[in-house]
Amino acid sequence: MRFYRTAAHQTKTVVAGLTGITPDYLYQIERGQKLPTIAVLAQLADVLSVKPGDLLDGQLATRPSRANSITADAIYRAMTTPQRQAASPAAVPELKTQVQAAWHAWQTSPHRYSELTTDLPELIAATEATIREAAGRQQRQAQAVAADLYGLLRTVTKRVGRVDLSLLAADRAQRAAEQADDPVRLAGARWNLTQVLLADGRAEEAEAVALSALADLRPLLQADHREAVALSGALLLIAAVAAVRNGDAWMGRDRLRQAAPLAERTGDCNTCWTAFGPTNVAMYAVTVEVESGEAVEGLRLAAQVDHERSPSIERRVAFLLDQAKGYVQRRDFATTLALLGTAEQDAPEDVRFRPAAHALLRTVIERGRRTESAGAVRLAADIGLPV
Repeated sequence: MRFYRTAAHQTKTVVAGLTGITPDYLYQIERGQKLPTIAVLAQLADVLSVKPGDLLDGQLATRPSRANSITADAIYRAMTTPQRQAASPAAVPELKTQVQAAWHAWQTSPHRYSELTTDLPELIAATEATIREAAGRQQRQAQAVAADLYGLLRTVTKRVGRVDLSLLAADRAQRAAEQADDPVRLAGARWNLTQVLLADGRAEEAEAVALSALADLRPLLQADHREAVALSGALLLIAAVAAVRNGDAWMGRDRLRQAAPLAERTGDCNTCWTAFGPTNVAMYAVTVEVESGEAVEGLRLAAQVDHERSPSIERRVAFLLDQAKGYVQRRDFATTLALLGTAEQDAPEDVRFRPAAHALLRTVIERGRRTESAGAVRLAADIGLPV
């Protein structure tokens, strides 16, 4: 009740008056001291514009912002609706430059959602039009650009809460990389697919995809192909996380050990925008320990990492959130809140969109001391999260 009332920006007095009960009665309902009758429950749901079942469900349903929904819908239409009349083909080098610029903005700008997402539908339409018109070598080059674009769309759509679109984009990236006859891009596309599968709670499938992609890269890895080395390392890292989520933390740690020498060979790089290198290996080591429940070891490792060296703002924010999860495990909610505040300063839109950040905020609100809870409420209000 309290969640949906505050989400609607209504006071107890207003909701009680519209429902026909006293504010004190509503207060007792919100405190769990009184159970409303079915008639009162139905009236409360009507006043708050929710279903009665929403008030009884144990899961709090957050509502995506309208701007967020509009962005996702526009991308959906661009990916699924024929644009033959509206879009004109572009020169492949020009298209490649636009996609690279979009990726750069996504990985470096703290305001990347508002800067980028409105441009993506046009870029999708132009890319598809170019693929239709291109032939021969230019067709393969256009497909390579499409693989890069759909890799970007995979992460954007995941962040705006559309896992269905994220899976579609990952599949399109794979198909485009196959058409481009580019084994490195294909490995990058499959790395993208593992990210979606993990986000969808399908760790076993994610691990299988990563290991299959690693096997296909082995000839290039043995030939010391630098990009294949980097992609192999990135796939080992995501396979490490998948192993932990499948209940095998030691396998996860072993894969980290396999990735470390590959990172030394490549240095910090950004092949297929995976941000692979020694910094990323060190950050994933923290992820593995925290996800294994070994918060003390994870936080010890985190203190040794200069996360600012990562070329990806997304990875830097994820690293801060991993540390925050570690402090939650230690019931240190003050440090958890401080890390969330740092993430919000560095990338305010990321904290606004990331479910992991929302879950951490709610934990501090519910379990922290009064001052910690109040600080988390203020931060939640700043990012537009109903609490």
